[in-house]
Amino acid sequence: MRRQRKLLAVLLVIISIIAAGCTNNNNSPAPSNAAGEPSSDKGTDKDEDKGGGGGGTDTTAAKEAPMLAKLVAGGTLPPLSERLPVQADVMVEPVVDEIGQYGGDWKMAWTGPGDKWSVGQPTEEALFRFNKDGSGVEPNVAKSYEVNEDSTEFTIHLREGMKWSDGEPFTADDVLFYWEHMLTKETFGKAIYDAYYSVDPVTGDKALATVTKVDDYTFKVVHKNPSVQFLERVAIDNKWFFAPAHFHKTILPELVGEEKALEIAKQWGFEDTTAFLKETGYYYWLYPQIPTLRPWVAKNDPNSDQFIMERNPYYWKTDPEGNQLPYMDRIVATKIQDPSQRVLGTLAGDFNLSTFGAQDFTVLKENEKKGDYRVISWQQPAWMTSGIQLNQTIDDPNLRKLFQDIRFREALSIGVNRSEITEIVTNGIADPIQASVQEGLVGYQEGWADQWSSFDPERANALLDEIGLTKRDKNNFRLFPDGSDVTLTIMDSSEDSANYTELLKKYYEDMGIKTNVKLVDQATLQELKYSNQVPVSIENISVVNVAYRPDALVPLRVLTPWYGQYGLYVSSGGKEGVKPEGDIAKILEYWDQIKAAKTPEEINRLSNEIVKLHMKNQWVIGYAGPTPTLIAASNKMGNIPKDLIWADEFRSLGAAHPAQFYLKP
Repeated sequence: MRRQRKLLAVLLVIISIIAAGCTNNNNSPAPSNAAGEPSSDKGTDKDEDKGGGGGGTDTTAAKEAPMLAKLVAGGTLPPLSERLPVQADVMVEPVVDEIGQYGGDWKMAWTGPGDKWSVGQPTEEALFRFNKDGSGVEPNVAKSYEVNEDSTEFTIHLREGMKWSDGEPFTADDVLFYWEHMLTKETFGKAIYDAYYSVDPVTGDKALATVTKVDDYTFKVVHKNPSVQFLERVAIDNKWFFAPAHFHKTILPELVGEEKALEIAKQWGFEDTTAFLKETGYYYWLYPQIPTLRPWVAKNDPNSDQFIMERNPYYWKTDPEGNQLPYMDRIVATKIQDPSQRVLGTLAGDFNLSTFGAQDFTVLKENEKKGDYRVISWQQPAWMTSGIQLNQTIDDPNLRKLFQDIRFREALSIGVNRSEITEIVTNGIADPIQASVQEGLVGYQEGWADQWSSFDPERANALLDEIGLTKRDKNNFRLFPDGSDVTLTIMDSSEDSANYTELLKKYYEDMGIKTNVKLVDQATLQELKYSNQVPVSIENISVVNVAYRPDALVPLRVLTPWYGQYGLYVSSGGKEGVKPEGDIAKILEYWDQIKAAKTPEEINRLSNEIVKLHMKNQWVIGYAGPTPTLIAASNKMGNIPKDLIWADEFRSLGAAHPAQFYLKP
């Protein structure tokens, strides 16, 4: 019952499909048409054509929300038929249970602009998105695509007549502008995503793809070498492979000049163009001035006590009966200062849809009837609920040597009582196991969950002595051989984990390791990652398939704390950071081979080798096994699926396609 009770039956079904191989887009299931039936694929002798979100909505008969109908009647908004794409290109979004009703607010809690993704993921509209079972991708913003036999050439078709939220046309020019002026020039603080490089299987050399416009609604991506997973990688790395050119032309230094760009940045409240371009180019959904393709668009300053997003009048999807989505008028995100406010607000009915961790399971379940909500569990493909990551490249030479010593990692693992951690932190829901790939997932290794999982403080102390940490100060804390303090600083961005980090502090200090817990906001934590100042982090690892989402397990950029500056070295092409060596370098070699692989079977084999290196080294230490994500939804909110996986690859709550959520009267 141990791990099996954590894995929902649906997870096993879904992941068994993924385990069969990283699916080439040629095998992706056909999307649904307006009637909810599979649409037919059109093929040629060499190319496979995949349609997506087939239209068929009669735009002249389509229906819209009352608030928009009033604007049309008042002459301030064009008729719906002029706002939707052409009839054949309207995307029809299937509903989960039933056709919804218009109106109402999605009321949620958030902690402010630093909590960008809580509104970002549910409203995201990607060029390609993962289908429900996670076995491949389907067109979304894109209408369809063709790929040649050796997966070097991808022709992508957009939706004719589709518009940005300000009514301006969305065309291939917005893709090319993004590629030429933003992505390849890294104007928004991100290196060119790995998805756009192919690898020569013989030499290992990387080659950047070319992107060209075919016509107003078609563009082509050509790789020098086969790129079997290109669309899956884009669906993860670079979900919005486009930007509103007509807006960015007015702010990019390249086009308006450095002086003018700085002037504009300061008008927006930024001190320099670097921060300004990152916000407007990457976190654009927070700003009312920036056109978007999302179902809801920002209407006020995200620093306000309540951040409001209102329905996009030019949204390009309808339900199967031709009702323009979204159903709900607004998203209202209320700023909270303390995690308990999210729970209390849900119990009081102030928030009608919120997500929680396992620590809140008992109080949420006990108050379901009184609070008039239901708790829905979505399984996570996480390695753990509670654990730590030790920065293998931390600046402090003593700490770096210590963190890279496998004996130290084993000591920290066996010196903590997992049974107590699971009871206190997860209400006994999680298993007291090691951070590892769950059974049923790609990369599962027999016995890994039990590695260094038994509580053995005597051996832990013996290992620390063996390393050379035998000297003690007057408070009995261990010292390095040079006499300096051995101090671990655990960094966290949420007060939700306070009980857990205090437990870690207790167990570590019982071993003689002085421990500090430092709480910083999410934005500051990200900056500290870039400057290599995060010694110990409690971030989780959650990966459906390393071939889909390598970033947490492969040091490709500055993201996951355990690999620290190795990621910066790779993303900067060796200009910055720390050069990977040993097993870290092997991981990167395997990843390059995955990118050059020509078959799903080869990709799976290489992915498994990467996971084996993680098992061997245990850079990420877990103290409590995975638990579900809990969704507390008002009983008046409909069309919320019960059988999905909460994974970043699938965009977490966004996988439920919230535009079709609705409120009952």
